[in-house]
Amino acid sequence: MPADPTATRATAPLGPTRGLGLGLVASEIAVLFRRTRTIAMLGALAAIPVLLAIAVRVTTSRDGSRGPAFLGDITQNGLFVSLTALTVAIPLFLPLTVGVVAGDTIAGEAGLGTLRYLLVAPAGRIRLLVVKYVGAAAFCAAGTLVIVVFGAIVGVLLFPVGPVTLLSGDTVGFAGYAGRMLLMALYVTISLLGLSAIGLFISTLTSVPVGAMAATIVLSTVAQIIGALPQLAFLQPWLFTNYWLGFADFFRSPISWENFGSNALLQLGYVVVFGFLAFGRFTTKDILS
Repeated sequence: MPADPTATRATAPLGPTRGLGLGLVASEIAVLFRRTRTIAMLGALAAIPVLLAIAVRVTTSRDGSRGPAFLGDITQNGLFVSLTALTVAIPLFLPLTVGVVAGDTIAGEAGLGTLRYLLVAPAGRIRLLVVKYVGAAAFCAAGTLVIVVFGAIVGVLLFPVGPVTLLSGDTVGFAGYAGRMLLMALYVTISLLGLSAIGLFISTLTSVPVGAMAATIVLSTVAQIIGALPQLAFLQPWLFTNYWLGFADFFRSPISWENFGSNALLQLGYVVVFGFLAFGRFTTKDILS
């Protein structure tokens, strides 16, 4: 559901924070995470590791089967629940929720009729774009952390916990694994920044938030389909989804940072390109609502 007009206009930055828009950022994030829709989406993301762990637990207890190897790892060590849940969520569930938030950034305000009010002082068009994007990026981080944290909690409650064997064969304790999971969460958050920028741009093209949300989600799916087709392999390095599953490097010793750097650079390119496109569209757009 679009933003609550009273909540959106409720807080204006004062004093020294006004020039930087810090008050607007704080207000935007507060409004975003108070929305029932946002809470529901975070709840749905939290349910992924919980349902996954319960399903593995019940299945294993009933017939002793362990299923696929990566699910079998959960039964040996509950710390793998976060890793497995995040792997499951990246292709569909995280892009879906991020597409909803990013697609609603500008179009939601236009559809609700509050965009004109936001463009009156203290917010300008450029600052509003930046604030809306920061809010979408904050949701990317929150959604990823929710999966990791709830995965760790339910894994500890339902399965044995012990030292983790990495892909390289080395073993790390809980602290070392927790640090790698936080790096993985950072990696996934960065991976979603390009999609957020695309959603922001699409959101400036329409006053129908549902259309912007759907278009963003569809583009995410199309990019993953293209990346899976060998005939279009030449396009894969340029797709914002190309490095989404490259976090396996954090489970080696020593950690390889190659995919992290390549992914960050690729996402930065998408943020810059679609940020400028959003800027060009929004600063020349007639605001009628």
